Amino acid sequence: QVQLVESGGGSVQAGESLKLSCQGSRNNYRGYCMGWFRQSPGQEREGIAQIDKYGSATVADSVKGRFTISKDNAKNTIYLQMNTLKPEDTAMYYCAASDDGYCYAGFVKFTYWGQGTQVTVSS
Repeated sequence: QVQLVESGGGSVQAGESLKLSCQGSRNNYRGYCMGWFRQSPGQEREGIAQIDKYGSATVADSVKGRFTISKDNAKNTIYLQMNTLKPEDTAMYYCAASDDGYCYAGFVKFTYWGQGTQVTVSS
């Protein structure tokens, strides 16, 4: 089992920023695809960003230009920097890990999931 723990969520005003962290129990994050997802009540889970073993990152169109995914392999941690937050960004944010080193189109093939951290943006 791979354990993932998210942190950094909270309540902010529109236009402010938050940085989420995800620390995993599996060593050597440098060898695997990692991702961030979000889900609001009654809504389908949405892939937000992913980063592969080489550090190549992609983000969803809905957050492109505002959100950035990064990682620190030595700390087994990935991050999601969220800038210029909007009320529609309100959701539970989840960290996910794959057993593959490559990330695939469509935010698929993720095997392990964290419990989530809540982000609430008010106007």
